[in-house]
Amino acid sequence: MLLLFAKGIALYGVSWFLWQIFKHYIASSPLDNIPGPSSKSWLKGVYPQLFGPRGWDFHREIAEKYGSVIKIKARLGENQLYIFDPKAMHHVIVKDQSVYEEPTSVIEGNKLMFGPGILGTLGEQHRKQRKMLNPVFSIAHMREMIPTFYRVSYKLRDAFARKVEDGPQEIDVLSWMSRTALELIGQSGLGYSFDPLTEDSNQHIFSKSAKELVPLSFKIAFSRRIVLETPLIRLGTSKFRRLIVDLIPWKTLHQLRDIADVIHSTSVEIINSKKQALEEGDESVARQIGQGKDILSILMRANMDAYASGEDSLTEEELTAQVSSLTFAAMDTTSGALGRILFLLSIHQDVQNKLRQEIREARKSGDLSYDELVALPYLDAVCRETLRVYPPLSTTSRTTRTNTLLPLSTPITGLDGREMNAIPIPNNTNVIISIYAANRNPEVWGPDSYDWKPERWLNPLPETVSGARIPGIYSHLMTFFGGGRACIGFKFSQLEMKVVLSLLVESFRFSPTGKEVIWHMSGLATPTVPCSGSPRSQLPLRVEKAA
Repeated sequence: MLLLFAKGIALYGVSWFLWQIFKHYIASSPLDNIPGPSSKSWLKGVYPQLFGPRGWDFHREIAEKYGSVIKIKARLGENQLYIFDPKAMHHVIVKDQSVYEEPTSVIEGNKLMFGPGILGTLGEQHRKQRKMLNPVFSIAHMREMIPTFYRVSYKLRDAFARKVEDGPQEIDVLSWMSRTALELIGQSGLGYSFDPLTEDSNQHIFSKSAKELVPLSFKIAFSRRIVLETPLIRLGTSKFRRLIVDLIPWKTLHQLRDIADVIHSTSVEIINSKKQALEEGDESVARQIGQGKDILSILMRANMDAYASGEDSLTEEELTAQVSSLTFAAMDTTSGALGRILFLLSIHQDVQNKLRQEIREARKSGDLSYDELVALPYLDAVCRETLRVYPPLSTTSRTTRTNTLLPLSTPITGLDGREMNAIPIPNNTNVIISIYAANRNPEVWGPDSYDWKPERWLNPLPETVSGARIPGIYSHLMTFFGGGRACIGFKFSQLEMKVVLSLLVESFRFSPTGKEVIWHMSGLATPTVPCSGSPRSQLPLRVEKAA
């Protein structure tokens, strides 16, 4: 059986490779007529420039040169489409979202890593899960969670205060933001504590594993696509497939296996603890960290009620998968955004001073309620502008499941000189949606679209912004995406950022250390320090008590 599996994978790989050669040299494609950057490598295409650590300039260059619809040469000469045309994006992620699905390799990879949760399902199963999850991310529940947000954020503030008690200190704020983000989703989302947020506390194994996941996944991106898109990935039982993974002499694969084990075992532990408390009654639930008001407790109660009344409900496997999926999704994206804001505030001291003044004025009477916090105009402007110019995730992809026609807001001129208002796209074509380019589009945001200017949100936005009809769910931006796969926790993320910033900026001044910080694009945007000699993500800032 093992030999058969190996032969099957090898045969599929060779067949796929030969098919790519056939498509490149013999078969024609409607995408051949779309302008785009030339590729120096048939094997790698322009992927190294597009998805490399310093791909920011390349994205801007192709957007300015070719416009909002671009042909991309992917690996092995494959034609892909890169878009940020508003009408095209609307069709891909809203109107025709059943035609444009997440790539099979992404769904299968997420399912293997997190289980059949909201990140690893499609179609009716995904819609059922979102229907169950939507109510627990409502504004009403966000209001109930804000005391927990403050409780965790005060621990962070106190940790910083102890570090700078005797004067300014260099602090890796990214590490602290990651720890805080995990603890916030732990307490308010799962009723579980991952981290006491003290200087000498040990890093939770889930945190360590989640941080390693994205870099390791990028290491095997090419082979992952070949393996995960073959039907052989579903051959035999799960135990047999696990045996195959164990026997393959591949260090990165084994590291990913171990990460999946940690994520799953932690999720099962959390689910079992919550189930036991619910079975024991309200008194037991009230003794837990979330006191029954956390997202998971509310979801499990709603799921039990739905099951009892014969309505759609989640299986235990799906519930466990939600824990791992939501925890991973909420951790590095929000911590990266918080790190970016503090980094920008350290450079723009005038913005930091203005923001501190607004926060201190508002907090004279103590902690702000949900409605008071979200109503602070300059805090909101700083968050929106950072998420516009520097989205944590730069791109996302979809794959066509049939031949289709993609309409455009702005016609393009093909290589043959013809003007096109729509593009025919063949089945199984990968479409890259550029969040980065959509958020910075000068035709939408004006000639200063590349500049970070929080003040732009204090005045009415240009008519071109509303007129573009960007299909994102948040502030005419694609940062939290849109349609049926939009970020379900975007209100949670916004609240988290605002509570943390309100306490930190009120109490501390952040400034650069003098060390060069380079933000890498691979996967999630992450800061690195070249002079440290370490490839790990880090963001050292000088922190001192604010006068």
